Amino acid sequence: MKLSVKRVAAIGIGAVLFFLLGRFVVIPSPIDTVNICVQYGLLAFLSVTFGPLTGTLSGLLGHILIDWSYGEICWSWILATAAFGGLLGVLANVVRLKGARWNQDTLIRFNLCQVAVHIICWAGVAPVLEIALYGESMDRIFEQGLTAAVANATTTAVVGTVLLLAHAALKSRSSAK
Repeated sequence: MKLSVKRVAAIGIGAVLFFLLGRFVVIPSPIDTVNICVQYGLLAFLSVTFGPLTGTLSGLLGHILIDWSYGEICWSWILATAAFGGLLGVLANVVRLKGARWNQDTLIRFNLCQVAVHIICWAGVAPVLEIALYGESMDRIFEQGLTAAVANATTTAVVGTVLLLAHAALKSRSSAK
């Protein structure tokens, strides 16, 4: 896959925006070490619009920057974020979301896809990696993963949907000129 200037710019801007949202727009959840994060809506937008490579690298780099700014790198959650960006980008291609007309049907398909991928990544990938890499307790880590899946899917449903609709409106307006 060719890395065009546009794709490299999308990865860089996406990673920086992911970092800024993840570092400074944080809502604590009732579960220890789990936050309600709006940056996954942005990552979903990038994955659907620019594809799986952009989603993977934006999520990976952005999450590394967030963890680095706190002084502790957590590879299990970083890799789950990268997996979310990549898997959603692949799934968006499979169900033909990229370049689609954004109507009610497309929004439902987008949200079904993003919820499924959040569950896979946060209730599956992250907890399994936590146990394998860090020897975490199964009880605690699956509770955290499920909480993150629900919180991230909810914020993605709002933020991701708004970004995709805004992007579609801007695209249709510029192509009408």
